[in-house]
Amino acid sequence: MIASTPTSADWLMLVTILILLGFLIFLSIAEMGLSRVSKPKAQALADSGARGGTALLALVTHPERWVNPLLLAVNVSQTVQATLTGVVAGRLFGPAGVAIGVVLNVVVFFVFAEAVPKTYAIMNSDRAALSSSRITGLLVSFWPLRVMSRGLIGLTNVIIPGKGLEQGPFVGEQEFLGIVEAAAEEEIIEHEERELIESIIEFGDTVVREIMIPRPDIISVDGGSSIDAALDIAFEHGVSRLPVMHEDSEGREDILGIVYAKDLMRAIRSGHGGDLVNDLVRQAVVLPENKSVAKLMREMQRDHFHMAIVADEYGSIAGLLTLEDCLEELVGEIVDEHDAEDPEITVLPNGEALVDAGISLSDFNEHFDVSLSETEYDTLAGFLFGTFEHVPVEGESVESEGWLFTIDAVEGRRITRVRVTPVLRSDD
Repeated sequence: MIASTPTSADWLMLVTILILLGFLIFLSIAEMGLSRVSKPKAQALADSGARGGTALLALVTHPERWVNPLLLAVNVSQTVQATLTGVVAGRLFGPAGVAIGVVLNVVVFFVFAEAVPKTYAIMNSDRAALSSSRITGLLVSFWPLRVMSRGLIGLTNVIIPGKGLEQGPFVGEQEFLGIVEAAAEEEIIEHEERELIESIIEFGDTVVREIMIPRPDIISVDGGSSIDAALDIAFEHGVSRLPVMHEDSEGREDILGIVYAKDLMRAIRSGHGGDLVNDLVRQAVVLPENKSVAKLMREMQRDHFHMAIVADEYGSIAGLLTLEDCLEELVGEIVDEHDAEDPEITVLPNGEALVDAGISLSDFNEHFDVSLSETEYDTLAGFLFGTFEHVPVEGESVESEGWLFTIDAVEGRRITRVRVTPVLRSDD
């Protein structure tokens, strides 16, 4: 293989390739540097009088104005330099020059226009963002580049219909959670803040069935009971509101209403402790079990109620939900002097764990790093009941996802506690 003597046209293309290499290095530094600077950080740099701080703040405040034009500039530059590299290599080295051009393009441009500048920008994000902000601002304000990027986004909308793509780019829920996780690992935000942000994101998908108190656990009073008896139940369990239950004409359980402990105490002080609790009931809010918790909280705030009864698709009482239950979904468990502080998961010295069967499958999956299906069941008890396909007895066990689930306690037809044991394989 004999190389041909470069012509003036070849030298011109080589110079152009080197210029494009330098331009791509700058674009890589700008892209990575700008994407790693937050708005508060940019504001602080601008306030400190840092050179390029004002331009940086303008770019970070409106990322949708620079991301697409910058990416388009990168794409055009890479395409042009790759084409020129192939042409020059082909002219100088003949048919084998195409392969040489591809190798040079991949190695040289990946190393010098991607890996090195982006690594530098990651390690020196503030300096990279400040040094590139003003030129980037001029570049993305170049009207042909803006018009071309908007036109291509418009074409994307025609091919893949969607709203607002011209505003791009957008971050999905999982991508956002990944950003939050990375920020916590880099100590940009506290881990408690990360947990709260993740709770807020997940809160929007939560329905009342997932966090309600199930019917067997509801503390209630029967209709026809005395006010004295109702207050005794409220004091015994440390609750301020009690659902009043009764049987309808067909013998089915129904909700009569809700009675407040303060109304019971007021009636007793007035000498009416022997009267029926039915006289003090207030109307209960009844809602379906698939109602959004976020929407319910807004209704609680608007209509001033703290407790709601949950009904299933057949109209039967499925559970109860309080404002405290909704708040706990956001900020974690709220324990007061009346709550039992028994942990849902107790790890034993031998590696086993005793688990409250009422634990949500999402919490169980997260703690044990498994992926039990959450589509059909909400709790560990529901999953096991469906797996056994009958009411299990104490001592029965089933294996799943590398863990052995042994029924540790049953109350009636309800699984209450499960012993979880890691399964040791022969090759472990």
